[in-house]
Amino acid sequence: MCGTRELMKSNEIKKMRDKVELKCWVADLKQVGGPCLIISQTMNNKDVKPVTQSDKGKIVPMAIIFVVLCGFSFYMGIIFCSEKDGFASIYSQKSIESPKESSISSLSIKYISFPECGADYQDYTPCTDPRRWRKYGSYRLTLLERHCPPKFERKECLVPPPDGYKPPIRWPKSRDECWYRNVPYDWINKQKSNQHWLKKEGEKFIFPGGGTMFPNGVGKYVDLMQDLIPEMKDGTIRTAIDTGCGVASWGGDLLDRGILTLSLAPRDNHEAQVQFALERGIPAILGVISTQRLPFPSNSFDMAHCSRCLIPWTEFGGVYLLEIHRILRPGGFWVLSGPPINYERRWRGWNTTIEAQRSDYEKLQELLTSLCFKMYKKKGDIAVWRKSPDNNCYNKLTKDTHPPKCDDSLEPDSAWYTPLRNCMVVPDPKFKKSGLSSISKWPERLHVTPERISMVYHGSGSTFKHDDSKWKKQVEYYKKLIPDLGTDKIRNVMDMNTVYGGFATALINDPVWVMNVVSSYAPNSLPVVFDRGLIGTIHDWCEAFSTYPRTYDLLHLDGLFTAESHRCEMKNVLLEMDRILRPWGYAIFRESSYFMKAIATIGKGMRWECSKENTETGSDTQKNPNAAIVKESNYTGSICIPTHEYCHLKDDDIFVQIVCGEEQWTYINAEHDIIIF
Repeated sequence: MCGTRELMKSNEIKKMRDKVELKCWVADLKQVGGPCLIISQTMNNKDVKPVTQSDKGKIVPMAIIFVVLCGFSFYMGIIFCSEKDGFASIYSQKSIESPKESSISSLSIKYISFPECGADYQDYTPCTDPRRWRKYGSYRLTLLERHCPPKFERKECLVPPPDGYKPPIRWPKSRDECWYRNVPYDWINKQKSNQHWLKKEGEKFIFPGGGTMFPNGVGKYVDLMQDLIPEMKDGTIRTAIDTGCGVASWGGDLLDRGILTLSLAPRDNHEAQVQFALERGIPAILGVISTQRLPFPSNSFDMAHCSRCLIPWTEFGGVYLLEIHRILRPGGFWVLSGPPINYERRWRGWNTTIEAQRSDYEKLQELLTSLCFKMYKKKGDIAVWRKSPDNNCYNKLTKDTHPPKCDDSLEPDSAWYTPLRNCMVVPDPKFKKSGLSSISKWPERLHVTPERISMVYHGSGSTFKHDDSKWKKQVEYYKKLIPDLGTDKIRNVMDMNTVYGGFATALINDPVWVMNVVSSYAPNSLPVVFDRGLIGTIHDWCEAFSTYPRTYDLLHLDGLFTAESHRCEMKNVLLEMDRILRPWGYAIFRESSYFMKAIATIGKGMRWECSKENTETGSDTQKNPNAAIVKESNYTGSICIPTHEYCHLKDDDIFVQIVCGEEQWTYINAEHDIIIF
């Protein structure tokens, strides 16, 4: 049957979807477009019963009935079923039917009080857990990649903060210091003391801006880099990635220069590089270049940087450098300092020989040339290469070239558990304005419609501009609900399921940075986010995010459960949000009111306690009854804003103030339901 008009359980729908490999969507909460099944049966000729004359008279009316039924089924299938494109359209627009038109009540779940995890789980990272490393091999450091635990091993408990935890120091002071008890790692302080990564002074860690390759301070190091790359000064270079970031001093310095850097480092037992970076308020994510692609689309970053990151660039067929080539946009820069650069003067301190370093440098130069990189500048310990700004170099490559060009079967932007391949991703020549030399300079590029929006289903300049306008108004309202938003009390922000980065754009003048997350099951709009000069990552919220606990001040999601509830268990998603939220942080949910009561129940079980807030809107509470409650937490705070009818927003009167209590509902004249935890 296709287009069955009945309510189905999510697991039943999923089973049927899996059988036919179609993605259908719940049009509303009482009408489900079932999977479209075409059933055929092949029989041997000898098994076919001969048709008698009397039977023939029955065939015509039966055939007519059959055709009518098939036509009706097909028509219903068109309405309620879709394959990839239809699914993409609904996901990107996040459109669902208003619950007030449905007879189905809100999702109800049983209250569960979640216990605290043990103290040894205070820095628990489920998918990069050192406790599970022994299960995976050390070849190419695969043990450091994402390996999420199976369902029966998942921890359903609240990750506790370390003893003596304090609210993080506020930005921008946090860039230079953090509380020792918040990140109590002495190993890095002792092992890197001669390199001035950080030093412990009383109750704080101080970050003097040192590093292996910048003993005179990161500021002097970046000054030299800017002399070599003038594009760092005029807004041409906006986004960068730092592989092997240390404590992210390079990325922190670039923030003052208008360059947004995503610092990348693997989980480890001692150094906690990414945790230090995020505690400082600097963008960072756990990750390693090993056997899988990094979770970013192709042609994303304007610049990539490695300062003695010790990645064996020329080994394994150059596969690591091939990944840097993939994520750099045409005309982008790759900066390398450390071995083998300046080996003529430095080789003695590297515990090697000058011959070995000369050989490494020659191999590196040869590999870069084969990837259409050209030496741009070189001075002292810094060497800069530039990726080809156009396809002229790639067009000259022969079939015998190594590494070869990737064929059409390998999607350039596929980046979620996608294996690394020993082939070169050639930029699509149809995108003329995505290269570094042709894309708008910062900050103009933030508001210019990227040409790669054409890759997004139903993406257009009008939807892009509407998205910006919508979020500008909604963020203004958020600031009324959360006075801390827009102040130095909120620094690290995540938009958990963005489309075009409109939420981040609305916050661009505030002292925050935003991690824009696009679901691995949604249309891949992340290239649009990067083309705007913002940063983000691909992720599947059925799994834990690649970060340490207590690393974000504000989490924002818009229709995530509407889109993913058929795959991801709400409880696990909320527990993950609790893990990565800082104590006294916030979470904003814009979600279908169908999920509102369940979110409130789970939140209560996670110690998100309720307090009443009284406001008056003067709205007609009987005209459009929508429920709302306001809560605030002493442990981990959050604002939950459920909403519906995303495709028919009236931006002028979306939000109103409300009066609420834990088990009391106040009906308001608004198109959105609001919960504040």
